[in-house]
Amino acid sequence: MSLPQSLLSISEAALEEIKQTNSQTMGSWPAKRLEELKYILGLSQFVRDTLVKDGALLECLPDMLEEESRTEQYRSRIGEQLQQSNNEDDAYRLLRQFRNREMVYIAWRDFSKLWSLEDSLQHLSQLAEALIFETYQWQYKLCCKEWGTPVNQLGEAQPMLIIGMGKLGGGELNFSSDIDLIFTYPENGETSGARRSIANAQFFTRLGQRVIKALSHHTVDGFCYRVDMRLRPFGESGPLVMSYAALEDYYQEQGRDWERYAMIKARVMGSEMYPQYQELRQLLRPFVFRRYIDFSAIQSLRRMKSMISREVRRNGMQNNIKLGAGGIREIEFIAQVFQLIRGGREPDLRKRGLLETLDGVQSLSLVEVQESQLLKGAYIYLRRLENLLQALDDKQTQTLPDDPIEQLKLATAMGYQDWSQLREETSRHMRGVHNIFEQLIGEEQEEGTDVDSTFHDLWDMTDKHDTIVQVLEQDIEVAQSQTLADQIVQFKRDLAKKTLGPRGREVLNHLMPKVFSAIFSHQDAQFGLERVLHLLNKIATRTTYLELLDEHDAALNQLVKLCTASPMISRQLGRYPILLDELLDPQHLYNPPPFSAYKSELSDYLARIPAGDMEQQMEALRQFKQICMLRIAAADIAGVLPIMKVSDHLTYLAEAIVGEVVQQAWSQMAEKYGEPTHIQDREGKGFAVVGYGKVGGWELGYKSDLDLVFIHDCPANVYTDGKKEIDGKQFYLRLAQRIIHIFSTRTPSGTLYEVDTRLRPSGSSGLLVSTAEAFDEYQKQDAWTWEHQALVRARVIWGDQRLADAFNQTRREILTKPRDQSELKKQVVEMRDKMYKHLAAQKAGRFLLKQDSGGITDIEFIAQYLVLNFSSQKPKLTKWSDNVRIFESLVEQGVMTNDQATAITGAYTTMRDQIHRRSLLNLDADVAEDKYQIERQAVKKAWREWLAE
Repeated sequence: MSLPQSLLSISEAALEEIKQTNSQTMGSWPAKRLEELKYILGLSQFVRDTLVKDGALLECLPDMLEEESRTEQYRSRIGEQLQQSNNEDDAYRLLRQFRNREMVYIAWRDFSKLWSLEDSLQHLSQLAEALIFETYQWQYKLCCKEWGTPVNQLGEAQPMLIIGMGKLGGGELNFSSDIDLIFTYPENGETSGARRSIANAQFFTRLGQRVIKALSHHTVDGFCYRVDMRLRPFGESGPLVMSYAALEDYYQEQGRDWERYAMIKARVMGSEMYPQYQELRQLLRPFVFRRYIDFSAIQSLRRMKSMISREVRRNGMQNNIKLGAGGIREIEFIAQVFQLIRGGREPDLRKRGLLETLDGVQSLSLVEVQESQLLKGAYIYLRRLENLLQALDDKQTQTLPDDPIEQLKLATAMGYQDWSQLREETSRHMRGVHNIFEQLIGEEQEEGTDVDSTFHDLWDMTDKHDTIVQVLEQDIEVAQSQTLADQIVQFKRDLAKKTLGPRGREVLNHLMPKVFSAIFSHQDAQFGLERVLHLLNKIATRTTYLELLDEHDAALNQLVKLCTASPMISRQLGRYPILLDELLDPQHLYNPPPFSAYKSELSDYLARIPAGDMEQQMEALRQFKQICMLRIAAADIAGVLPIMKVSDHLTYLAEAIVGEVVQQAWSQMAEKYGEPTHIQDREGKGFAVVGYGKVGGWELGYKSDLDLVFIHDCPANVYTDGKKEIDGKQFYLRLAQRIIHIFSTRTPSGTLYEVDTRLRPSGSSGLLVSTAEAFDEYQKQDAWTWEHQALVRARVIWGDQRLADAFNQTRREILTKPRDQSELKKQVVEMRDKMYKHLAAQKAGRFLLKQDSGGITDIEFIAQYLVLNFSSQKPKLTKWSDNVRIFESLVEQGVMTNDQATAITGAYTTMRDQIHRRSLLNLDADVAEDKYQIERQAVKKAWREWLAE
């Protein structure tokens, strides 16, 4: 084994770095291992980083490498270490350390070619299984101590079975893979042996959450595995854990084709669980393997093949050895098509492993021997290439590198002189696979259509304008036929200027009659047609999205419904077509998650993205926001959510995103500077984000920005503990700047939120982030009355409890401060007049819902004035920061009559609802001058009563 000259310097630098702290240990290494080490350090950043961080590994690694196999002792070693752990943090560290050490052993033998691919995959899979199952055993005991032991009606203890899916289930895990899991348990019941019993379902849900956290939570030692639970029934929206009976019902009644493929490889973790699993496996077998020869599977696989092709095109994955043409996924599909078609009758085709399945396919003479050998050879080659690619830096990727140094590393590891040789060999294998794939699975046949021929005519005859008008008038019977005909003709002319390609045009020819059918079945077709055509014009060159609409009638119908109701939604879908995926499940689309679920959904959404890839993380945050806002808007349009709930959803979504942004910013700062030392022995980050205005009052709209103030509790003379030490207060200042950067940077999916920090102490001229003490001092000594007004609608939306308590105390003291009523009234009115002169009456004959007299700003000022005026005698008025509950409090405290509060609250919610409606319609927040006269008079009456001179 020898390195090219350009990699020798990398190896030497790494070796020198290790020797600086471990020279004595390295002196005892055998010469053979030292040579191997020099070679591997030139290739693998992961091995280098692990050896630098874990000096103890250097002592035991030579002995580890003398072992041909280490799988038999994985579980016993992990179990012993977990038993010796004193707390959760200790256990997390031991799990991650164990994982990293064994992965170094596996990478070493991979790079040194000391074993076969099968040996490598076996070690990777059994290591994962051992870590998963021993973590489960450890957490199960802890959960039983806390909540009792889950039992069935006979009092028999119930385990949780962890089913490994995908490559984990097939015993073919790759080097840096996610682990796909499903959790289940035999029977319902309750826990026994604790002071208070809970349902088995609740127990196992908590247990499952703890197992996931123990494996996937990022600590200073990294993480064990990214855990993906989306293969479970109902995906992300489904319960985390289900009983056998619930699983059986789901797969019998709702199981989809792709779930059949996934279940082929399903395998329970922990050999002692096999007897328990047999019952479940028997329940699920009829779903996976049909008793008859199931040729319908081949059509499903053709559809899935199209999905793969779309994924490759969408994400530019032509260099992807898994998903690209002739990649690993196509070999898997070839094996699966025989398993699904004939597995019900042929036991040899029910194996989980791919190579053993191909052996079964060959033994049954389902493919030629030559083809079988080609597929096995390609699979072994591509999987080895994939493992080495990921072992370079322990990153989950199947895309061949663009960087020349990384290319050279991979070529060297694979035994080639240069990159061109590797590419040529890789292309040869993938061409061979793709040829067989095309022969066996073929192309999806065009299905017939039952769309009325009228709508075919509407599309096929666009070169005859008069005919289109006649079809619209006589056959479809719609008004404004001339205008609608013009829109259809112009749309087709615009398409003629685009480079659609044969497939794109073919899909459009099949899709457009269905589009017209959906549009003209809607009562507001005259609005929907223009918006839907505008959207289709935006995505016309993206055949993937046209195919999505063509293949999913429900998605097309949802698209038409939403675009007809809201140009804002049609514009968003046009700008970010990835949101079209959300249309596939109407039940999911029209049911936004519970308020408390936004954080976990966001965490799950980001879990598959490498933590260090800042650009992808930022893009994912924006996509998540758009997806959630689409779901909220859809539920709003459908009438599922009242106005207050719409704002609540938008606010909780924003809070979840704020929390994730802070975490990302913190991680980036901590990686560079370490953490301020004053938080070392306590929970939290010594930091809080205060939301003002709409976010503070749970009143966000679709286009609202975020008014934020940042506070911290860092004392003077505190520094960070990283290699690059900086002053603690400087750390928090840069943290706030990083947070704003993450929010405001424009990515392909736009900005996240507009953030306004001008409500901080001293406004734009003040420090971006201040201590809680400085904030308190400013509010008590220097703040203007309008700043105290703003404090009425302020609350901590993320941060340490001690900082939240400090802020709440300041807010309470400021709001309950005795004030001269006439002076307060004078200052509030002057500020309102100043705002009115700057912002109101901008449109003749129009009423500005927010700014004009009798509008929302008047209502907000009335609430703020009354809180500031009466809280010194009635401190309970300071409890809430949203206007509706402030008015409820004013009634409860005897300040305002119920009739007046009801009238002003009704005016407030009515006008806010109209602003939401107009946002969805992409219109400004103004209406005709004669609208909402009753509501406006109620507001003006209240203003005269409380604030008139």
